[in-house]
Amino acid sequence: MVYTNHITNQKGESDMKILVTGGAGYIGSHTCVELLNNGYETVIVDNLYNSSSKAVERIETITQKKPVFHKIDLLDKASLDSVFAGEKPDAVIHFAGLKAVGESVEKPIQYYHNNLTGTLNLVDCMKNHKVKKIIFSSSATVYGDPAFVPITEECPKGSPTNPYGWTKWMIEQMLTDLHTSDPEWNVILLRYFNPIGAHESGLIGEDPKGIPNNLVPYVAQVAIGKRDCLNVFGDDYNTHDGTGVRDYIHVMDLAAGHVKGIQKFSEKPEVRTYNLGTGKGCSVLDILHAYEKACGHSIPYEIKPRRAGDIDASYSECGKAKKELGWEAKYNVDDMCADSWRWQSMNPDGYGEE
Repeated sequence: MVYTNHITNQKGESDMKILVTGGAGYIGSHTCVELLNNGYETVIVDNLYNSSSKAVERIETITQKKPVFHKIDLLDKASLDSVFAGEKPDAVIHFAGLKAVGESVEKPIQYYHNNLTGTLNLVDCMKNHKVKKIIFSSSATVYGDPAFVPITEECPKGSPTNPYGWTKWMIEQMLTDLHTSDPEWNVILLRYFNPIGAHESGLIGEDPKGIPNNLVPYVAQVAIGKRDCLNVFGDDYNTHDGTGVRDYIHVMDLAAGHVKGIQKFSEKPEVRTYNLGTGKGCSVLDILHAYEKACGHSIPYEIKPRRAGDIDASYSECGKAKKELGWEAKYNVDDMCADSWRWQSMNPDGYGEE
């Protein structure tokens, strides 16, 4: 069965070849599905550190199109350069990087080395092969404790609360400076809020290694019986039910945003920044109850003390993406949790061992 996309490619750019770093990962794999369904040739570069080759196989199952796959680390510049020489991509979507917030606090130098050096190697290879179009997978973490909510792109970048967030902050600056030095570079910075959900087929989804860092995979593991209960950190925030509010967005909506970004490359080279979220805040308990509806039973939870650095609420205002990209989120929280549960229940151990 072929699962069709919900974007029409109107600009005749589907003969473009897109190199996707981290394309076997969570957001990357879903974006590759959208790219292939929209007729783009897709080349995946991934070291499989936090992902699985099974995701690549399942992308083909979903789309009936085979992405090219190179198992390469961005720190291996010679191998990366040979991929550029052989594949001759037209543009790059850059997802690859270490991404666990807590681990970044424990291993800051590893995070800075991997995420920043990897990006510098990538950009150097792009420059050598005259590829000057890049979409960067950034994050709302660059806003730090936001100056105002809802967060627009005009909200000043703040001080991220962890090294992971700082790597996103710095890479945005590196790519902005690159465009300043050479205005032929076309740079799109996509600042995601909180991606959750999975492809409707249940074949690909979020597969965290070890204890999940993010809320929904943890809820999913409690729902399927792998963990005893959900720890809810703080119930005294200034929100409608006392638990922290965030902007959760379906991963397929995010994937669609990247295709819209590729289409934007037909316009004058600039640095363009877009928030990708729903514009609606959901609390931890809202998510929990939506997940209970999806899985059909109650999910045990315990209230714990607040975690240091957590803020009351963070959600987006995405009018700029709608106006300039023609993009807006289509899925609601019930859809996100239903699709997450389908993935979890069909794949209780994720992709399993390699």
